[in-house]
Amino acid sequence: MPEITFNAFSFLQKKLKAKQIEYSNVNMTIKQGSCAQDLISQVQLSREDVEVVFINGKVASLDTIIQDNDRVALVPHGTPGPYRVLLGFKNKNL
Repeated sequence: MPEITFNAFSFLQKKLKAKQIEYSNVNMTIKQGSCAQDLISQVQLSREDVEVVFINGKVASLDTIIQDNDRVALVPHGTPGPYRVLLGFKNKNL
């Protein structure tokens, strides 16, 4: 089973903390063949909670299969920052 490093940012941290789910540099095991949407469900978040998924530092679609040793981060809607477009946030069809 693949092992990943998981992070959640901003408002998602509060939601995960309330559910007693770790959210910062967490080593996590996922099922083989899991995609980003599966991970969102595994950490008990909804699709509406997440604006962008980063896999290994790059914006990824929700159907991207997560591989062993990937670094995966979830970012909520409304996260400010001048580099949103450069990072791939704007108009990214997840």
